[in-house]
Amino acid sequence: MRALHADTGYLLYRLGLRSGQLFNASLQESGLRLRHYAVLRLLATTDGALQRELSARLGYDPSAIVGLVDDLERLGFAERRPSPDDRRSRIVVLTDKGRAFLQDTDEAGTQVTHDLLGPLDPAERETLHALLLRIAGDGLK
Repeated sequence: MRALHADTGYLLYRLGLRSGQLFNASLQESGLRLRHYAVLRLLATTDGALQRELSARLGYDPSAIVGLVDDLERLGFAERRPSPDDRRSRIVVLTDKGRAFLQDTDEAGTQVTHDLLGPLDPAERETLHALLLRIAGDGLK
């Protein structure tokens, strides 16, 4: 029987847990968690998104998105606006305050990645990133 650490899937799972722990610790002062940060990062790349689009793109349950957006709205980092395409729908957009928060946390996010990937040299980090993108494939779109 193989040892647990011989299973690549398990190692990816553990690495994901550790990454989340480190990132949540870096966000602790703000009161946000990695899931909030992911919503903000995605909104920073769009002109706004429907909540169901956020759910699909991030792989989060739709009910979780509602709570995350509520939290971000309460902090002034995001807001819901009427959709220009459908008056019954609302899009979630990043506010200037949310954009400033992301800029302020960029260094912390980079440090988390640096700490996590410390044993790898820069070329190995690039290779790992490229391989993870290839494995994820269309699942990230």
